[in-house]
Amino acid sequence: MSKVHVKTGDTVVVLSGKDKGKKGEVLAVSPKEGKVIVEKVNMVSKHVKPRRMGEPGGIIKAEGAMYASKVQLVCPRCKQPTRIGHKLYEDGSKGRICKKCGEEI
Repeated sequence: MSKVHVKTGDTVVVLSGKDKGKKGEVLAVSPKEGKVIVEKVNMVSKHVKPRRMGEPGGIIKAEGAMYASKVQLVCPRCKQPTRIGHKLYEDGSKGRICKKCGEEI
């Protein structure tokens, strides 16, 4: 099982692709595939068939999954895209820190 550097709820910026430069919140993370789903980024058209009587069908827009390596975390304090560092505390817990400003994320 592989690890992903972002968590659900983090604000990220897209580094490459058609949505380069867009910011959004991580909605879901799939560590097994190494992919993330970011809010309002990588929108795809999905053809939906009506399942019940009276339920509408049609084409809806939904967020598609993208590789986690294409996104970078935005620090909540300095508001800049940054790499993540890890820090061990005295009580044995581990925390994420911003590589640019040193603030805990």
